[in-house]
Amino acid sequence: MAHEDNPDFFKGRGAQVNTHNKFLKNKYVLEHIEGLDEPLLENKATQLFEENPKKIVSESHSPDLSHMYSINPYQGCEHGCIYCYARNTHEYYGFSAGLDFERKIIVKRNAPELLEQYFNKKHYTPVCIMLSGNTDCYQPIERRLKITRSLLQLFLQYKNPVSIITKNNVILRDLDIITELAAMSLIHVNVSITSLNEQLRQKLEPRTVTATGRLAVIQKLSEKGVPVRVMAAPIIPGLNSNEVPNIIKAAADRGALSAGFTIVRLNGSIAEIFTDWINKAFPDRAEKVLNMIRSCHDGKLNDSDFGRRMSGEGQVAESIHQLFKMGCNRFLADREMPPFNYDLFVPKGGRQTTLF
Repeated sequence: MAHEDNPDFFKGRGAQVNTHNKFLKNKYVLEHIEGLDEPLLENKATQLFEENPKKIVSESHSPDLSHMYSINPYQGCEHGCIYCYARNTHEYYGFSAGLDFERKIIVKRNAPELLEQYFNKKHYTPVCIMLSGNTDCYQPIERRLKITRSLLQLFLQYKNPVSIITKNNVILRDLDIITELAAMSLIHVNVSITSLNEQLRQKLEPRTVTATGRLAVIQKLSEKGVPVRVMAAPIIPGLNSNEVPNIIKAAADRGALSAGFTIVRLNGSIAEIFTDWINKAFPDRAEKVLNMIRSCHDGKLNDSDFGRRMSGEGQVAESIHQLFKMGCNRFLADREMPPFNYDLFVPKGGRQTTLF
């Protein structure tokens, strides 16, 4: 049965279940469905929750992401990408990694204030900071809240390098700031494209911009002199793995300078969420896809081994690596992302300071 015909399928959402949060002792269960006169309804609307963190820049010490500095103005993401590794972090807030991740968005309105404090630390030396190390800084709520725009204004004011990763065309709203940053070699933009197949995209990433829309983002940014990398990520063997060269070509045709990719990994609660989803969305090939994912991760869906967890290993992974290499050699030869300029940083954002 296709998911369109399945009455139990939540349309417009990625996850189809709310998995149990391992940090909580209790959970809601529906034990006696036969005793209900009507269905047990859940709140399907997106809810916002405010957080006031004491710091906003995170530093990763992972060998896979050595010394990566990142800012996440939002936790949780309405895009609803079924494979998202960030789902697990929602459990730290007392929520589920499943539907809660897509419907309960945590907002950090004080992010710009905290970033300015970070830039003004006594011995700060400029480093490239990524917007969206975890969840998309241009997810739908950004249209209204404009936290990401405020952060970019600070990167421009202090002339500190920034890298953005997104799959949403809301980024074009900030083209004025981004163009100024690009003129000083202070920005890289990474646009994520998982599939050029619209039917697959709608199932994998139900509330995201179409691939056509993302390719338009690459073209518009490139035309303005903004360096863009396409992220063909994550690659899911048996679902989108055959598309790798086509994604690279389509992005290169619109001005992309580089490409990257990761192989899907289903850590923590994501294994349960993804397994439930693929059995509903693609019942005819669910087991084959899951077995191919296992073959990339030492026979497991849950892979935490550094190195392998993002790039995979084994025959299936190697074939994906070869496809990626072929696509880059064919369509991105002699192109590369320009280096960042770290020499322009302005302490105190260029403001005059006094003792009074």
